[in-house]
Amino acid sequence: MDNLLTLVTFFPMAGAAVLLVALRGDDDLAVLNAKRVALGVTIVTFLASLAILFQFDPANTDFQMVEEAKWIGGLNYKMGVDGISILFVMLTTLLMPIVIGASWNVDKRVKEYMVAFLVLETLMIGVFLSLDLLLFYVFFEAGLIPMFLIIGIWGGKDRVYASFKFFLYTLLGSVLMLIAMIAMWYDAGTTDIPTLLKHEFSSGTISILGWQIIGGAQTLMWLAFFASFAVKLPMWPLHTWLPDAHVQAPTAGSIVLAAILLKLGGYGFLRFSLPMFPVASFQMQEFVFWLSVIAIIYTSLVALVQTDMKKLIAYSSVAHMGFVTIGIFSFNKQGLDGAIFQMISHGFISGALFLGVGVIYDRMHTREIEAYGGLAIRMPVYALVFMLFTLGNVGLPGTSGFVGEFLTLTGAFQANTWAAAGATTGVILSAGYALWLYRRVAFGDLIKQSLQQIKDVSTRERLLFAPLIIATILFGVAPNLLLDIIGPSVDALISNFNEATAGLAEAATALGN
Repeated sequence: MDNLLTLVTFFPMAGAAVLLVALRGDDDLAVLNAKRVALGVTIVTFLASLAILFQFDPANTDFQMVEEAKWIGGLNYKMGVDGISILFVMLTTLLMPIVIGASWNVDKRVKEYMVAFLVLETLMIGVFLSLDLLLFYVFFEAGLIPMFLIIGIWGGKDRVYASFKFFLYTLLGSVLMLIAMIAMWYDAGTTDIPTLLKHEFSSGTISILGWQIIGGAQTLMWLAFFASFAVKLPMWPLHTWLPDAHVQAPTAGSIVLAAILLKLGGYGFLRFSLPMFPVASFQMQEFVFWLSVIAIIYTSLVALVQTDMKKLIAYSSVAHMGFVTIGIFSFNKQGLDGAIFQMISHGFISGALFLGVGVIYDRMHTREIEAYGGLAIRMPVYALVFMLFTLGNVGLPGTSGFVGEFLTLTGAFQANTWAAAGATTGVILSAGYALWLYRRVAFGDLIKQSLQQIKDVSTRERLLFAPLIIATILFGVAPNLLLDIIGPSVDALISNFNEATAGLAEAATALGN
């Protein structure tokens, strides 16, 4: 089918337009119709994205199903998919119906709420499919707007503070990326991403105000992109916006934030930093390694002392993204495979954990851990489901969480033994905070009077959990279902990277000997 990528990308936006124009009123029927339209649009988008997956050829490492058109002013509209981006597209389209389903109890400005999420879906998919620098930047930055509104309008009591903190952190980082993109266009004469992937940016030493910059323009561009992606991921110490955003965001906002939006930073490293700035990436490897190790250990320790369930899971997300950056900058197959797998797995598991918090918040209207205890007595199905995702978050063998962590640590061990050892402590600490959370919420005696009549998960909530349960277990026992898709593209990325940094690697080896 022609223009399939454009259809999948912009169909949610079209659905948002229908909601704005066609649906009137705020009575119960209008509210229900807004929810039904949004759910229907996201389901159709997911089904259409399956056509992309079925047409995709993993053995072909080039961009596939490319669509291109010249826009007004010479702007280039170009979309395409490869083995790295396709899984993120599928993750986005799979999770969005769950996000809408998790919003079924929203009763404040429902039409606008659904419009915000449909627009956000278009912008997130656009990031993963863009093959033009300017187009990528538009999608990447425009995604801030609906998320800013979701937190700022439908969030908790400190929602305005959290939304502005989220917006300013991510916007300031991206301004530097825009400057770098302009420099790339000036140097290469194009904004076409496939062409830029083959362009060799200057990597010689340059002097700026007396400072000797090793790696030249590559290093400066790498740092500018790093500023944006490190905030988005987020990496320590640029992570402080995330716990506030999660705590104040509605349940659906937290799911999108943890499961998809954080992955934009990791995807950026894979699409831009490694292939376009290989020399700078090689030279910055240890810098990224130790920032990642600090993030894993520090945020895991902070998670141990949290009293709010959402904030604990938010800090857990920062720690797990530390494994992602370690895997990416290992520059080997195990590390890169593990990083991509970890991002996809984290999307399922973290999304389910925030959904789990939302389920009991809808009943009790509190996220304080001390308000719970003994839920397994009144909510056995919920306790079982929440245990599965808790163990997946810990990295229990048999869950997808284990595969991602194991591969990233294997890749890191080959690159830097000390960094791998430091990161491994995060596995132990994650067991501490995750199991402690579960113990205090689900086990023990049901002594709190407010919990005596709490109801177990409804049919709607079971349907929301079902695809996340299947994905977590399926990819835990059959990881090759994902690894076979990303494998050839990862191999090509590593081959090109090794070719570009061969001299540096040999020099580093000689220096070490």
